[in-house]
Amino acid sequence: MTEMMHNPESGGPSGGWGSVKSIARIIGDERPSPMVLEELARQNKPGGVMCVSCAWPKAVNYHPFEFCENGAKATISDLTSARCTPEFWTDHTVTALRDWKDYNLEQTGRLTHPLRYDSATDRYVEVAWEDAFEDIGKTLQSLPRESVVFYSSGHAGLEASYLYALLARTYGNNNLPQSSNMCHETTSVGLQKVIGSPVGTIVWDDLEKADAFFFFGQNPGSNSPRFLHPLQEAKKRGAKIVTFNPVMEQGLVSFVNPQSPVDMLTGRETQISDEYLQVRAGGDIAAILGLCKVLVEADDAALVSGAPRFLDVPFIDEHTVGFDSFIDLIRSTEWSTIEAESGLTEDAIRRAGEIYAHAERVIGVYGMGLTQHSQGALNVAMVVNLLLLRGNIGREGAGCCPVRGHSNVQGQRTVGIAEKAKLIPMDKLKSLFDFDPPTEDGVTIVDAVKGMMAGKIKVTISLGGNLVRAVPDQKAMENAWAQQDLTVVVSTKLNRSHLFPGTKSYILPCLSRLERDEQATGAQSVTTEDSFSHISGSVGKRTPASKHLRSELAIVTGIARATVAPSPTLKWDEWTGDYGLVRDLIEATYPDQFEHYNDRMFKPGGFYRGNAAHERVWKTEEKKAVFTTPKQLNALAFSDAEGRHRLVTMRSNDQFNTTVYGYSDRFRGIEGTRDVVLMCADDIQSAGLHEGQVITLVSDFEDGITRELPGLTVTKHNLPQGTIGAYYPEANVLVAIDHHDELSKTPASKAVPVRIQVKTHAAL
Repeated sequence: MTEMMHNPESGGPSGGWGSVKSIARIIGDERPSPMVLEELARQNKPGGVMCVSCAWPKAVNYHPFEFCENGAKATISDLTSARCTPEFWTDHTVTALRDWKDYNLEQTGRLTHPLRYDSATDRYVEVAWEDAFEDIGKTLQSLPRESVVFYSSGHAGLEASYLYALLARTYGNNNLPQSSNMCHETTSVGLQKVIGSPVGTIVWDDLEKADAFFFFGQNPGSNSPRFLHPLQEAKKRGAKIVTFNPVMEQGLVSFVNPQSPVDMLTGRETQISDEYLQVRAGGDIAAILGLCKVLVEADDAALVSGAPRFLDVPFIDEHTVGFDSFIDLIRSTEWSTIEAESGLTEDAIRRAGEIYAHAERVIGVYGMGLTQHSQGALNVAMVVNLLLLRGNIGREGAGCCPVRGHSNVQGQRTVGIAEKAKLIPMDKLKSLFDFDPPTEDGVTIVDAVKGMMAGKIKVTISLGGNLVRAVPDQKAMENAWAQQDLTVVVSTKLNRSHLFPGTKSYILPCLSRLERDEQATGAQSVTTEDSFSHISGSVGKRTPASKHLRSELAIVTGIARATVAPSPTLKWDEWTGDYGLVRDLIEATYPDQFEHYNDRMFKPGGFYRGNAAHERVWKTEEKKAVFTTPKQLNALAFSDAEGRHRLVTMRSNDQFNTTVYGYSDRFRGIEGTRDVVLMCADDIQSAGLHEGQVITLVSDFEDGITRELPGLTVTKHNLPQGTIGAYYPEANVLVAIDHHDELSKTPASKAVPVRIQVKTHAAL
């Protein structure tokens, strides 16, 4: 184990002046509207605008500034003064732009007009909205329904998302994969199986009552920085924080609160983690089993001595199944096996286990470091096992907390964007809209990509996102995407998905959530769902970047009108004119969760749509919470071999998903480049390399396909032996489309088998 300490490779603590300087640099790059400060001041507040970045909840008792570094960067980016007009294409061809970096595409600015790809000139040209809709509709009508995919990123509000799902089903399929397929679908499937809820179980008040937080594979410093405020408060009241992560993430090491004048003036840091255990990539199952073993051993000793027990036996007896089998595995697994699989020492795990055993209320927090594995659902189940042993689900100050990475990714699933037919109240849709919804399951992202590669998927409509860049097997995906009959991407800025157009291709530019959305009945509002299942309203006030932009909802209904046969129950124009009518439809479809929707949408902190597991009502097949006995003690689909490394794909603090804001990863001390491979000193030495050497990473996934990422500079970093790191999305080229979680098909991007090749001896 690496002891908790200041990370010498970082650029200092999270938050503080480093955060301020980073925001200032983005302001200099983007030269945003002078109203950016006003927008930041009303971000994540009642009646304000909900951040377009992460899905961290909105507190009832909010701070003067309820935004973080990443949220500020996203806002500044949306309000950039740069414009990508049709004249841009006079000097640039699509093919030439493929050599541009993601950052340079981002810097072209906001798209201003709807565009159609012209293959004769290899450029996009301006097109009228209605002409685009008509052509899209005719193409869709001519194709087999199963050959069309309706993908969505996590950006669009609940209103547009509901109508998008309705569009797909009235068209005739459930092909509604979503960005959660690539990150937290493992949560949706894994948690549903063991506690009967596809989402986390805690609410905001639980953060204030927890005695301990156990983090697994989640990085609040870069991915949800506002989480650091309640963590700082927790530390002040004496709560303990334990972190399991292969990477020493600065946000879980120390934090300087930008909202505190004293902290900012003095540089006073709050130590976040009491114990920081750098588990091997893929070793969390064994590590958590070790924690459970500590607890069981303490409980055995308590039984002998007559002391209070450490297991919550009444809870286990009343609310769970599978306990006996799991406890047998705990007792029979040797510490030497746990150490070998986790890469941690028994002593380190015991220290963490003692904290868990003596904490009355514990929240288990996890992110993509658990979900993006071939046994990701088993990872999630192990977190639940740990919590169930002490009754830490369904009571105050305790529960399961998966942290979502996009502002409405959870909410879109809630209102119908899902490929699994059983998750949708089809009877309600049939009654409301007088049609027979399709009953056959649709495709996941993995299925869709493989379908494109096989020539079976002919059209992809993409409501936001950068799918070509975000998925595994990037090179194959670029070729497959371009072989489609039609590609349509709803976007605010250029990205790589635009650069591989199908036979027909459209870029449809949309409003930002920050911008005023005027429709027939006046200014409209939208709603989003956060990671704690609360729904909040969002009001855009800024002048749109172009008068030619349309809202995401208006684009969805425009495609729908041109595609789906007219029906008196499908009132696309009326719904476009008044989003409140769409919220009425959502309430009618999901009455138990959205009661009085329009009246409650601006409630401070959002309104809670409920969660059965939070009330200890288990909607599993067994009608109880389920202990899972793991079939293996690592989350891998491959074995260790000489020369094989486990690659973790990572984000810098200067990006959000595939959007790259700059080349400053100050937490890791990396400036001016993203072309690096991070390795510990022992791995560098044992591989016969030296720091600064340029190498090629080659996929070691055993499917006979060559995948490689050249030009990476060896950079020493604090990682466990055998675990190396490289940046997402660049490293996606090394991830095989068939390397994914068994249950959810979420790509296994957090333990990719790779080898190192030296193709040049040049050093920087």
